[in-house]
This record gives sequence, structure tokens and C-alpha cells, in this order.
Amino acid sequence: MAGDQKGKAKAEQAKGKVKETIGRAVGNERLEAEGRAEQSKGDARQAKEKAKDVFKH
Repeated sequence: MAGDQKGKAKAEQAKGKVKETIGRAVGNERLEAEGRAEQSKGDARQAKEKAKDVFKH
């Protein structure tokens, strides 16, 4: 399960980065903001999983 969550975090970060980059390239501020938000969500998920790992060991 933890590996699945870590994978989701990486996917969210990557998807967000793509959205942000495309939004910036075409001048779409909304898409750019969505990308940043998605990256943040992925970062938060990743931090949560790292914290779980610390307490498991």
C-alpha cells in the first residue's frame, strides 16, 4: 500500500509539472495554477509517506 501511495505522489507531481509548464507556455494562468496545486498535493502525499516510513523503522 505504501508503495502505491508513493507512486501516486510521484505521478501527481509529474502531472502537475506538465500542466504548469504547458500553462506557462500557452499563457494559461488557470492551467499553470492547477499544475502548481497538483504538485503541492503530490508533495504533501510524499511527505506523509516519508513520515510513515520513519515511524515504521
